[in-house]
Order: sequence, then structure tokens, then C-alpha cells
Amino acid sequence: MSSHQTIAVLDFGSQYTQVIARRIRECSVYSKIYHFKTTAKQLQKDGVIGVILSGGPDSVLKKNAPKIDKKIFDLGVPILGICYGLQLMAKNLGGLVEKSDHREYGHGVLNIKTKGKLFKGLPKSLNVWNSHGDRVAAIPEGFKKIASTENCEFAAVANEETGMYGMQFHPEVAHSERGLDVIKNFLYAICKCTKDWSMADYVRDSIEKIRQTVGDDRVLLGLSGGVDSSVAAALIHKAIGNQLTCVFVDNGLLRENERQSVVDLYARNFNMDVRVVRAGSKFLGKLKGVTDPERKRKIIGRMFVQVFQESLKKIGDAKFLGQGTLYPDVIESISIDGSPAATIKSHHNVGGLPKNMKFKLLEPLRELFKDEVRALGAELGLPQEVVWRQPFPGPGLGVRVLGEVNSKKLSVLRKADAILHEEMVASDLYYKVWQSFCVFLPVRTVGVMGDERTYDNVIAVRIVESKDAMTADWARVPHEVLQRVSTRIINEVKGVNRVVYDISSKPPGTIEWE
Repeated sequence: MSSHQTIAVLDFGSQYTQVIARRIRECSVYSKIYHFKTTAKQLQKDGVIGVILSGGPDSVLKKNAPKIDKKIFDLGVPILGICYGLQLMAKNLGGLVEKSDHREYGHGVLNIKTKGKLFKGLPKSLNVWNSHGDRVAAIPEGFKKIASTENCEFAAVANEETGMYGMQFHPEVAHSERGLDVIKNFLYAICKCTKDWSMADYVRDSIEKIRQTVGDDRVLLGLSGGVDSSVAAALIHKAIGNQLTCVFVDNGLLRENERQSVVDLYARNFNMDVRVVRAGSKFLGKLKGVTDPERKRKIIGRMFVQVFQESLKKIGDAKFLGQGTLYPDVIESISIDGSPAATIKSHHNVGGLPKNMKFKLLEPLRELFKDEVRALGAELGLPQEVVWRQPFPGPGLGVRVLGEVNSKKLSVLRKADAILHEEMVASDLYYKVWQSFCVFLPVRTVGVMGDERTYDNVIAVRIVESKDAMTADWARVPHEVLQRVSTRIINEVKGVNRVVYDISSKPPGTIEWE
């Protein structure tokens, strides 16, 4: 990507670091995430034209808090500090940071005193999103206050002479009003970016990189039929053709009729080498008695690799394991490049892979968000039903059956989920939301059906709206749609007498229940 203008995002462990990078790319500017220990010399070598310091979970007042190479402030390129990044900038340049009287979390009102380049074209008052426990008590020499909130005097500061800016709120999250416009001002007005990066460039560069990485070797890819694995398969297939073999594992955790639909689409229409492995009994056997969600995810991840390795006896040897791993998978599962981000949950293709795995990983989507993957799929010519299919977790229904997983619970969940899918499509809502799915709850409730007492299972319906899966809000689905879904599930799915609707947002909840 050296031919493109690059904005460096230094990662101090914020769960929003990848969101910052994504927002930059939305502006047709290439962004690259660096570990917070990256030196000024490396950034200079890479030719970055601007630097953003991310937020983070630590306090700059702690002895072992993440630090920065101070020479970065002498690079002569614009720098924007966000939350922890602002506090770090202030502390290193002679300002004062102190513990706040109380944590400022959630919505706040930003009152802009001086618009300058950073707030050009914006109203004087904005609703913004805060998440911090420390505050800047005194700004460094040469800086001036340009905005404040009700609880933070220095909510935004600037040194226009050196091109250094800082803000205590998070412009990158959807909750911040006109946040993207603030980022655009930093990119276009301050860093002088020229919009020289596109998905077509990513396709071209990725194909070349895949060819160089794989050489004459073969790639085995687990094809689930979801957006991520489908786009990964299409991209790798475009790069190396018949050196790619797709393995569709029927792990017993699939939705209704999923195996046949995947085989029909990819083997017959895309002319890919797709092998089907039926391993449902093996997966369910390993999951017997397991209730902890992390254990389930790791077991499913290990089983996937074992099944791949066993399938080599019939398929032939392969050196690489292709996966549709995305940025959100990585940031939630493990710390990126050693950054201090807290682990939220292990994704089967990140945290569940055994250390003695014989494959080398090939993850061409690892730096992309879901909406970027959809754009990539469209660029590769994939049909709408693939590109805009709702996300489906790698562990499948294994993390949508809460508690122990067995075939009886899965059968109930499949039927309920199929009804929800039918109603979402019929209501023209399926492609308008991020995800819609059912969850089998490990509780039973009393009901009355046909004048008789019942004591049956509960299905939770989860429908969310999101842009990148890093944040999400529950969808305000018309009541009549929810009523049809509930009525049909209770009437048509034996063993269910209650349906509930999940109205939790992310954060604090996650999209999946496990």
C-alpha cells in the first residue's frame, strides 16, 4: 500500500481503534494500524502523512501505562489524539492530566468555541460520545481550548501552528453527531489527503499478495456460505484458481437446508472445487455436557481444524488454511500485535485454533470490516444474496443454543430461525437490518395451549442494526411483524410456548448471546 497516502493509527488498546481505521477508509484514505510502541523512524520510513492516537483502557497516570515514542511529535505531520491519545499528548508536551471526579461515559454536549480547521462547517453545539475517567487539567504551551462539554473543560484543543489536535470525545463512533465530518476535516483540511484509495486497489494488491504468499502450494478453505468465507473464497480463487479447495463442513450446527444451498451455489454456479464433510456427530459428541461459551467456541475451533486435517487424506496435502477472519473478530478475540485491548470473546477462527496446527493461515480479509467485505464482494462480482447475506457466527448455532448443545434443541432452534427468516424476507426487512436470528434459552416457562398447562422452552429473537458490528442497536421492528413471528413460532414449533425480544444494545451487550 506504499503507493497510497497513509494515515497511521497508533493503537493504545481501545475497542474503537478499528472503527477509527474504518472511518478513515470510508473517506477513501488508506489507514494502517500500528502498535503503540512503533517508532517515529518507522512511521517516517512508511511515509505516513498524519497520525491518530487512539483511546485506550488504561490511565496515563499509571506507572506501566502504554507510552509513545516522543519523537513522533517531531515528525512534522498532523497529529490527532482521541481520549487517551489526547491525555498522552498533553502529558508528553507539558500539560497536566488528573483523575476526574467522576467517569464521563455516554452522551455529552460539545460546545465549540473556535471552529478552525477541525470543526469547519459544523454547528456550534454537537451531541458526542464520551468514555473516560481522566481529564486534561492544563494544556501544553502553544495549545488553545477550542471546545468543551458540561463535565470537561478541554474537550477539544488545538495547536494549529504544529498541526496537533486533541479531543476527549470519540468522533469515530456512530453515537457522536457529525463525528465523521470531524474526521474528514482532519484528513482533508489538515492532512491534505486526496482520496487515493479504493476497494479496487485492495483487490489488486490482495491478489498480488496472495500469489506471492502461496506460490505453487495449495489452499484449503472452510466455506460456510456466509459473507466472510464466500468473499475470501472468491478473492483467493481469483488469485490462484484451482489451487484452492473449499471444504464445507456440516458440523451439525447449521441452519435449515444450509448444506445443500451452499453446494448448489458454489460448486455449480461458481465452478469451485467444493468438498462436503459430514461431521455433525463428532462436533455434538465433543460438545456434550459443555455449557461454558468460551469452551464451546474453542472446542468448535479445534474440531474444525481436526476435520480439515482428516479431510486431507482424501483431498491431498495443502500448506495454507484460508479463513474469512475480519477486524472485529480479531479485536474481540486477541490483542492486535500485542496491544493491550481486553479480550471480549474468542472467535472460532482466532482464539480457538490449536498451537500445533499444521497449516499456515491465509487471511486476506483480516484488515477489513464487514461493510468493506461486502464492497469487496461486489467488486468481485458476487451476487446480492451472497454479498448482503446477514452475518452468521463461525461456531454456528452452537453459540445460539445457550448451555449444553444437543440435537433436540438444535431442531427446535432451526425451525424457529427459519420462521423468523421467512417473515423478515416477506416484510422486506431482511436486507435492512444487520442481523436477525433466534436464540434457544436454557429455561422453561409455564404456558396455556389448548386449555392445557404447558411447561416448554423459550426462544429469544435478536434483531439489530449496525454498520460494522463494533457497535449495534436493537431494531425497532413493526409490532405486527414481531407478532407474526411469535405466533408462528409458538404454533408451528413443537416445544416452544414463549417468545421474547432482545432490546439490548452493543455495548454493553454483544450481538450474539455467547
